[in-house]
Amino acid sequence: MRQYGPDLTPPWKKSRPAPEVPADHDLVVEEVATGWCGAVVACEGGTVTLEDRFGKRRAFPLEPRGFLLEGAVVTLVRPSARPAAAGPGRTASGSVAVPGARARVARAGRIYVEGRHDAELVERVWGDDLRIEGVVVEYLEGVDDLPAIVAEFAPAPDARLGVLVDHLVPGSKESRIAAAVTGADVLVVGHPYVDVWQAVKPSSLGIAAWPEVPRGQDWKTGVCRALGWPQNTGAAWQHILSRVRSYQDLEPSLLGRVEELIDFVTAPA
Repeated sequence: MRQYGPDLTPPWKKSRPAPEVPADHDLVVEEVATGWCGAVVACEGGTVTLEDRFGKRRAFPLEPRGFLLEGAVVTLVRPSARPAAAGPGRTASGSVAVPGARARVARAGRIYVEGRHDAELVERVWGDDLRIEGVVVEYLEGVDDLPAIVAEFAPAPDARLGVLVDHLVPGSKESRIAAAVTGADVLVVGHPYVDVWQAVKPSSLGIAAWPEVPRGQDWKTGVCRALGWPQNTGAAWQHILSRVRSYQDLEPSLLGRVEELIDFVTAPA
């Protein structure tokens, strides 16, 4: 009979030492033994907790050579305590934070966005700034009736209206609707994406790119299907939104347009 020694350590743990990598929040790794892939959400004691793309969590021991990072074997270690940042803090939008600042009384002007997801994303990144500036964001559930909505609002120098439109590209339905809205006290801008989901960088979600969805299919449902997510667009959006922590998680084509609207609405009459 073949004789086996007492050392049952897997071969991948016997190899030369692997580089140590701090288990920083949101670091995406794969656990070697099980193949579980997820982002670091906690590192306590001798374990690290990973959250996969469906929001499921699982804890693993911090063992040598226990994880893959971009295909390479690494040893995760507890992140060291970071020194307090020098200088002023920043809001999620990158603006200088104003500790203890109270929300300003709402202005007469408004920013309108197409849907709830747009409004939640704007709140996630620009919420602190909007409260200090006294700007209220409302969602419309579509822009088909935008000219009538703008006329009813009646923009004025002391009550300017900014509108953020999805898929504002030449030849689109949205571009024709936006062209029908005119006036010195209203500004309609937009991003090129079919849906605001796409304004979140794929890298922030741990995917290579947003999938292509054939025309004629519901875009959000098609995305969930292509990425292997549960067919629940509400849950999918909450997963996406949870990955947005600052302006760095968004595409510049959205960042610039929202900043433009805030400047327009808050400009002196």
